[in-house]
Amino acid sequence: MNKMLLTILAVVVLDAAGTGLVMPILPQLLRSVAHTPDLGWRYGAFLSLYAALQFLASPILGTLSDRYGRRPVLLVSLAGGMIDYAFMAWAPDFWWLFLGRAVAGLTAANASVAAACLTDITPADKRTRAFGLLSACFGIGFILGPVIGGVLGAISLRAPFVAAGVLVLLNFILAFIALPETRSLKPERIDPAAFHPLAPLRWIGAFPALLPLLPLLFMSVILSMIGEIGGTVWVLYGQDKFGWDMATVGLSLAGFGFFHALAQAFVAGPLSERWGERRALIVAIVCDSAAYIAIAFATRGFIAFLLFPLFCLGGIGQPALLSLVTQRVSADDQGRLQGVLGSLTSLASVIAPLAISEIYFASRSVFPGLIWILGALLYLACVPMLLAARRKPAEA
Repeated sequence: MNKMLLTILAVVVLDAAGTGLVMPILPQLLRSVAHTPDLGWRYGAFLSLYAALQFLASPILGTLSDRYGRRPVLLVSLAGGMIDYAFMAWAPDFWWLFLGRAVAGLTAANASVAAACLTDITPADKRTRAFGLLSACFGIGFILGPVIGGVLGAISLRAPFVAAGVLVLLNFILAFIALPETRSLKPERIDPAAFHPLAPLRWIGAFPALLPLLPLLFMSVILSMIGEIGGTVWVLYGQDKFGWDMATVGLSLAGFGFFHALAQAFVAGPLSERWGERRALIVAIVCDSAAYIAIAFATRGFIAFLLFPLFCLGGIGQPALLSLVTQRVSADDQGRLQGVLGSLTSLASVIAPLAISEIYFASRSVFPGLIWILGALLYLACVPMLLAARRKPAEA
């Protein structure tokens, strides 16, 4: 494994650890600064704000990474993350938290730039394995982050955010010192239209081999929307239904990160290379759907822990899908493709948390598992898209 790949993976580990640090404590922080025990719309709006501004900024950052390189865009993104955690650590009220979150959303490019870097240095036939390693490193960060966040949160409500800010600072230093530019830069002028926030809608039509690419992009949106369910309600669901305290929430997130890392490192790549990306996607959909239905009807907290392998096998669908998508565009358009994927994912992430939180808060007194059932049903929309994606990609 070369030094460049190790640096990219280390950046992802530190980024995920910083994100995982704050997850166990976030609902409690929002209740504290909003001075209300009922989060209501605030929780979904806080999550959606980040995604909304990421949607606006993602095509710009993707284009800039193609023109000026991945490294400077990644450094700007990490700087925005430091500002966000500083606001969360010291913000006196709810709207200051929103301001910090807005800065982070405008500069959020960590994941997409890391994926573009990996695409730059990895042959097409090895990308599923590489993206699996990328996701595994995200899982490793999630093993460390939530446990530390749960412990620190029991000491002080703001301590996890200070620790997360320190991790992002270390990430910035690592990227600045050890990550070289992975993109061969070209001097051509950038079309100003590329900076339009809705540019990805036009870029989609400009990609060669659009017909086999389009269903995969739609599927990416659906998988992103379904994935938002766990990110939005996992902490709330564990506390409401199973009575989890902060430490147990952190342990549950760490357990998820552990199994996620195993699945991505040792299952995603070999399974896709042996069976193909489409069959890996089918395995992921079946496993994730089963896990969603099971947790919806679970009556004891330990059952959620037993379901981690199923949830994490469901996670192998994303690297397989990403590998399929990257094979359908040329090397010169990979950064733009990541901008498109980032914008589509962000668009889904704008709508989904608001809808998910509203559905959850409206149904939790009657049947809190309803949102998980709806997520499993949403996977049915992937069936016609999988059939449409059977066409072979055009030769680059």
